[in-house]
Amino acid sequence: MLSVSRRDFLKASCVTALPTLPALAHAQERSFKPQPGQWRTFEFTTRAEVAAGKGATRVWLPIPSINTDYQQSLENTWKSNAAKAELTSDGQQGAKMLMAVFNGTEGTPYVELTSRIRTQSRSTDWSRAVDAREDPQVLKSWTRATELMPTDGIVRKTALEITQGAATDLDKTRKIYDWIVTNTHREPKVRGCGVGDIAAMLETGNLGGKCGDINALFVGLCRSAGVPARDVYGIRLVPSAFGYKELSGNPANLARAQHCRAEVFLAKYGWVAMDPADVGKVMRLETPEWLKTTEHPVVAPVNRALFGGWEGNWLAFNTAHDVVLPGSKGPKLGFFMYPNAENAEGRFDSLEPDQFKYTITAREIQA
Repeated sequence: MLSVSRRDFLKASCVTALPTLPALAHAQERSFKPQPGQWRTFEFTTRAEVAAGKGATRVWLPIPSINTDYQQSLENTWKSNAAKAELTSDGQQGAKMLMAVFNGTEGTPYVELTSRIRTQSRSTDWSRAVDAREDPQVLKSWTRATELMPTDGIVRKTALEITQGAATDLDKTRKIYDWIVTNTHREPKVRGCGVGDIAAMLETGNLGGKCGDINALFVGLCRSAGVPARDVYGIRLVPSAFGYKELSGNPANLARAQHCRAEVFLAKYGWVAMDPADVGKVMRLETPEWLKTTEHPVVAPVNRALFGGWEGNWLAFNTAHDVVLPGSKGPKLGFFMYPNAENAEGRFDSLEPDQFKYTITAREIQA
């Protein structure tokens, strides 16, 4: 177990070992376009163990908390020798979790959570406007600032510069998406999924990061421009059907497969899927060379597809920021998409599953 700083603790994990996938040339031949309408059912299992004899320990495991047109969170079952194990939430933003409390006398303390979900891909038909409706107070809440995502100062200034001349919310979103893809970059050296301190990114001019940074910057700029937006925190479950190894999960080992996506609310389309961070990931990692253009045949399809869509090989946990873990004595989390634990010595390092002793696996099942 490691005690970590608040900055390190806010980070999540995004790297996973991958099974063999179609060759790059095969990926180049494909048109990357997620196709809604085909639901897939998965069982997702997280098992955490803690060292015996270390005193009282709490473990929090995220569970899928999203029920919408792209995901159905069905059921959760668990087994544990904890003194207490119960479903709970952060109490503010609907981030659900299983909390297990160990008293330190268990022989081999463990908790294992299995969640069943259904997912499908998303793709927006831009030729068909709809009468999109949402509670005004809900939309207002998705333009708010968070601790790591301010909507004033340099964030507001940058958003206004990017969206200058944009007439509609769709125009603003398009300009911000293109700016993110052009100006940010995937930085493999960043630990986990990054932190998401977007003001620091803009102030320093260091726009390299991972999904927790890049999609947070996209969301913060949208909010600052008046477009309701939110991060959606989750994990990749299985390989991508479109031949992109970097957009895949290995179901046998998902402990480092966490990934956050984004959504915006557009007046004529409702909540729309976005993922500029994955465009940057493909540009940087999908080929041996760093592809610094969206016109490359590997990048162009995913750049088009992820403006308004995403693939259903991923589950969503929640959309929560500034998460307070119930019963915790430590600081709140910037986001919650990976196991957490703490005892009297401090918080465990969630980015070190081998030291924390947790595993995450998934399997697709026939509904």
